[in-house]
Amino acid sequence: MDREQVCLLKEIMEISFVLDETSLYLDTHPNDERALRLHNNYAQKYSEIVSLYEAKYGPLQNHNMSQYPWAYINGPWPWEFDYRLC
Repeated sequence: MDREQVCLLKEIMEISFVLDETSLYLDTHPNDERALRLHNNYAQKYSEIVSLYEAKYGPLQNHNMSQYPWAYINGPWPWEFDYRLC
């Protein structure tokens, strides 16, 4: 595993956290246009960064499509990363 992979994975987790929080907020404040714009911006960024990660390092989740042979098990597991690299 290299530094770029670890940093991308950390960024994906950070963006995922923002998406979870903005989703919860929007559940109770559905008319907050600023929050919705923030959520949508991060949703777009999440999609882009996940695509970049999966193109370089393989699938992040086992319910995504995989190349042959099954690639989900090839990468390091989340607990094997040294997140201090970023």
